[in-house]
Parts: sequence; C-alpha cells; structure tokens
Amino acid sequence: MDILQMLVVIAVLVLLVKPLGTYVYHVFSNEQNRLDKVYGGKERFIYKLIGLKRREGMSWKVYALSFIATNIVLVAFSYLILRLQNALPFNPNAVGSMEPTLAFNTVISFMTNTNLQHYSGESALSYFSQMAVIMMMMFTSAATGFSVAIAFVRGITSKGKTIGNFFEDFVKAHTRIFLPISFIITLVLVVLQVPQTLDPTLTVKTLEGAMQQIAIGPVASLESIKHLGTNGGGFFGVNSAHPFENPNPLTNVIEILCMWALPAALPYTFGLFAKNKKQGWVIFSAMMCLFLVFLSVAYTSEKVGSPAMNALGIDASQGSMEGKEVRFGIAQSALFTTVTAAATTGTVNNMHDTLTPLGGLVPLAEMMLNVVFGGKGVGLINMLMYAILAVFICGLMVGRTPEFLGRKIEPREMKLIAIAILAHPFIILVPTAIAFMSDLGTVAITNPGFHGISQVLYEYTSSAANNGSGFEGLGDNTPFWNISTGLVMLFGRYISLIAMLAVAGSLVRKQPVPETIGTFRTDNALYTGLLIGTVLLIGALTFLPVIVLGPVAEYLTLR
Repeated sequence: MDILQMLVVIAVLVLLVKPLGTYVYHVFSNEQNRLDKVYGGKERFIYKLIGLKRREGMSWKVYALSFIATNIVLVAFSYLILRLQNALPFNPNAVGSMEPTLAFNTVISFMTNTNLQHYSGESALSYFSQMAVIMMMMFTSAATGFSVAIAFVRGITSKGKTIGNFFEDFVKAHTRIFLPISFIITLVLVVLQVPQTLDPTLTVKTLEGAMQQIAIGPVASLESIKHLGTNGGGFFGVNSAHPFENPNPLTNVIEILCMWALPAALPYTFGLFAKNKKQGWVIFSAMMCLFLVFLSVAYTSEKVGSPAMNALGIDASQGSMEGKEVRFGIAQSALFTTVTAAATTGTVNNMHDTLTPLGGLVPLAEMMLNVVFGGKGVGLINMLMYAILAVFICGLMVGRTPEFLGRKIEPREMKLIAIAILAHPFIILVPTAIAFMSDLGTVAITNPGFHGISQVLYEYTSSAANNGSGFEGLGDNTPFWNISTGLVMLFGRYISLIAMLAVAGSLVRKQPVPETIGTFRTDNALYTGLLIGTVLLIGALTFLPVIVLGPVAEYLTLR
C-alpha cells in the first residue's frame, strides 16, 4: 500500500507535466493567444501604473540589473515592516519588533526564495507581517526565479537577439500563474479545514481544566503560495507537520503536487521553446531518474528504521516513526521529504533532524546537486548548465567544437558555467568549516559528533540551495548564524542566476549552426545517461568527502 500511494502521486504528477508545461509556454512565448483576452487588460493597466511604456527586449545585463533592483526595493520595504511591526496594524497578539540580525536573515531568506526560518511564525510575526512581507515575498521571489528561468530558456533556444523583458515576465508570472492558481488552492485548503482568519490567538479550556493558547491566522492563503512558489516557510514553527497547515493525507498530497508540478513542467516548456519536445523529455527523464533513486533510499531507510533500535528488540514494523506524524506514516513522509528537497521548497511534514542517517542524506544530497527538478526555474537552469557541460565534455572526447541546440559552446560560456558550478560548493563548505572553527558556531550544535557535522552542513547546504529546511536541532537564532546564513543565501541565489543569464546573453547573439551528420544528438536515451553521469560525477567529486564525515559515518556507527 505504501508503494502504491507513492506511485499514484508520481503518476498524477506525470499527467500534469504536458498541460501545465504547455500553459507556461503560452504565458511566456510572447505570441498572441487566448490568455491575452483574460489577462491582457489587467496587465496593460499594471504596465501603465509602473511606467512600462515599451516592452522591448533587454540585454542580459539590463535584465539582471532589473531583477536585482526590484529585489533590493522589496528587501528594504520588508525589513522596515519587520522592525516596526509592533506599531503597525493587524497585530492582535501584540507581537514586538524583530531583532535586527533576525530581520536581516528573514528578509534575505524570503527574497531569495529560501524561507529559512530562525523563528516561529506564530509568535514572532504579526498578521500584517505574515501577509505584507512573508506572503508578498513568496509571490515576488517565485516570480523572479521563474522569469529568469524563462529568460535563460529564450537565450539558448531563441533565434532572436533578446532574452525578453524582465518586468513583462515578472508581471505575467503573477497575473497568469501564481495569483490565479494560488487563489484556487487557497479555497481548496479552506474547504479541507485549513484556517483562514484574522481573529487573534484562541484561549481555550482543556479537558483537564487548564487554559491553552491556540494560534490561528491567515494560514490557507500562505500555504497555497508557500508550496506553489516552492517557498517553504511555515505559518507555524513546525511547518507542514502542524495540523492547521496540513490536516490530513489529502492536503498532504495536494501540497506535494503544488510544490512539484511547476518545476516538473518546466522541462516540457523548454522543449516547446526549443521546437523539439524530445529535448524537454530528456531533461525531465534525467530529473525523474535521480528523484526515484533518492525516493527509494529515503523510503527504504525510514521503513527499515534505526539499526541500533532494532538491535534492542523494539518492534520496528512501522519503521522509524520518530519525528513523523501518524496521519502520514512512512510513505507520505518519505515522499514529502524527497519532493521538498528536490523542488527546493523547504517545507516539511516531519522533522528532518530525526531522520535515519541515510534518510537524512537524501535531502542533503538533493540540495547539493540542486538539479532534481529544483525550485521555480532554478532546477531547470542548473540541469541545462550540466547539459551544456556534458556536451562540452563529449565534444572534447571526439575532437569537435561542442554544440548545444545549434549554437557553439566556447570558452566564454564554459568559464561562466564553471563559476556557477564552483560557487555552490564553495559557499557551502567554507562557511561550514568556519562554523566549526568558531565558538559562535559550535555553541549552536545540540548533537556532538557525526550528527552535529550533519546539522551544520545541512544548514549551509539548505541556505546555498535556497531550500530553507533544516536539521532543527541546531540552535541557529544567533547573530552568527543569522548573518552567515543570510550571506550564503544571497550568494547562492544571485551568483548562479547572474552567471547563467550571462550564458544566455552570450548564446542568443550567436548564429545557429546547421545540424550535420556529425552533430552530437542531445535528444535521446544515450544523452540522458550522459547527463545523469555528469551530474553524479561532479557532485561526488565535490561533496563525497564531507558526506562521509557526516551522515555516512553516523550510519556506520549504528551498525
């Protein structure tokens, strides 16, 4: 029954790929279609309101400056609200202002689509902050990543000379994708008993006669965009393990599909832009193969349970249920864990700190690779980066100038790709080493030994991959962790996006090269295998040593 549950969800996801990918293509193709009749008038009003008179294409530099400048304005606005929330409206619980370093970490976290939380939302944020900062940035950060991904796809597939207009893409991502779909999902969640209210915290009398405070608020609206935008920040501290965020197995499946569907559909959208659907299915197949391997490891590890506990003769027929909700069980917990790390969402329906060593290795490894579907566009960008790298390596082997989608891959593109590939492990491993060398870092570790290494490594990996989940045993609400993870989130978001926009800008200017009999095909099963091999080879060479020090060593000590 467990395996059937997971297969049904995966099958539904696969069925959604083609229609959703086609819809996204029509949104961003800049070709006239029926969607213009529904959204065109509203968008023209927004363009007029923001002063966008002409929607001509941008160079990659102007596109990058546009999305960075927009993000800076939103960060400044959000920081002020968090610092002044005690004096702002919709604060029935009289929540005070947020501490400066925590406010810095929070606004950077949500603007970079990471949603790493060093606080509990029900006690640290007012309703106004939840809506005007957290939810607002869940929309805008997702729309930013989505827009950059589409611009990158245009750059490597378009026969024109532009990658598009950021402000037009940004507006369309809101009006045609995130706002309408999240509105529908909100209504569905409300029907399924997820709270949506501005009433203050409830004070109720328990059966024992004690008084208890029960936090409520505009939860359903946050949950919808939280998953749809692969954001992950929870209204409550325990995130989607909380019964108000995720009441039952049906809401659990809905949330899984919400955070998984758009990232899974983007490869198909890429195939439509490339005028070759096989190209899209190759990328999707590579992602799905990696995903199924990770899911198998997570489910098997949690189902078998801890070897140390099993050796004591404890009944392990239900698997390792520590830190998991009984209403979900092993199957839906393992699937949720694998999807949330694959889609770089960061939402959790079980505590990752209590996963078995190999179970905890799964989300950690997925974030290190950062190509298994990924968040709003990031996974597609990173996988296409590896696709270009695989073509380059194969070209060197046969002594030909490598080509991808009819464009030559030359030193400029490879240097930019090298920057993006090397930056990711650098901003993970260097801060991890600094944390272990500093008393300010080690004081937060609650589990000394191999698990403590995993806790610190997971925190920085999650920050660099813009995921946001954590091994919550780490006491991370300190100035050291707030500032260091804030900087890692910034670098993790913008270095790779800017570098890959530069690649798109370089490729879009090149004249297409006619396909010949010697052209290396990138739309068949052989290339899918080469792509998977390239991803695993680079990932293993980069991260295997530190993984051995953490989860692998912990696993071996339990044998």
